[in-house]
Amino acid sequence: MDLFDLTGRVAIVTGGNSGIGLGIAKGLAQAGASVAVTGRNPEKTEAAAKQIRKAGGEASAVLADASDGDAVKRMVAETVGRYGRLDILVNNAGGIIRKRPEELSDEEWHWTVDVCLTSAFLCAKAAYPEFKKVGGGKILNNGSMASLFGAPFTAAYAAAKGGMVQLTRSLAVAWAKENIQVNCYLPGWIETGQTANIPEQVPGLYEKVVDRCPTGRWGQGDDFSGIAVFLASPASDYITGTAIPVDGGYSVAG
Repeated sequence: MDLFDLTGRVAIVTGGNSGIGLGIAKGLAQAGASVAVTGRNPEKTEAAAKQIRKAGGEASAVLADASDGDAVKRMVAETVGRYGRLDILVNNAGGIIRKRPEELSDEEWHWTVDVCLTSAFLCAKAAYPEFKKVGGGKILNNGSMASLFGAPFTAAYAAAKGGMVQLTRSLAVAWAKENIQVNCYLPGWIETGQTANIPEQVPGLYEKVVDRCPTGRWGQGDDFSGIAVFLASPASDYITGTAIPVDGGYSVAG
């Protein structure tokens, strides 16, 4: 369908080399976009781009730390230099330290906020001039169901993700007249590298999630392909400033 066709569009997916980010990158490429998969690990990032190319999509590996302003500028410049434009930015990079608030160090707090929130601001600011050149753009921000409610081991992460929702709304209002839509997807409990150690860190949580979630399972990275294509395509041109849960119904279950 033309509404979801991304042929000729160029996307950056930060943290796109695994998990949710890779699922998003694969979906965008399948819809026709050229995708710059970014990350800090060169082998992992190139492997992700190669996987997309093997499936028939166009992707390249771009090394960048999304929380470093200079690295972000280079990331955008390299992508535009390779593909000639930029239309879509997915702020997916993030990280979590699961500790009770009284156990968090100052450094761990700042690291979490920088990786999960400041990175999105830096990337959006760097992408903005490129969006203006092509007459508009799409920004997809990775929030979390932690922006909706708290947990004893997510103080810094939840604060950053709550900030991501508000950043999404502010950017959406600021840039709407320039045809830039900014939206946020809120992942629930997803099986990724970042959640692989949950059984050891929070015993019993895995089973509790399955019991509460209406779909009866944890999510997978590929569950984000569809929402990404929708929010990056013309189908969502009149949608901006939203935060959409992608959690199998976990956040609305009684």
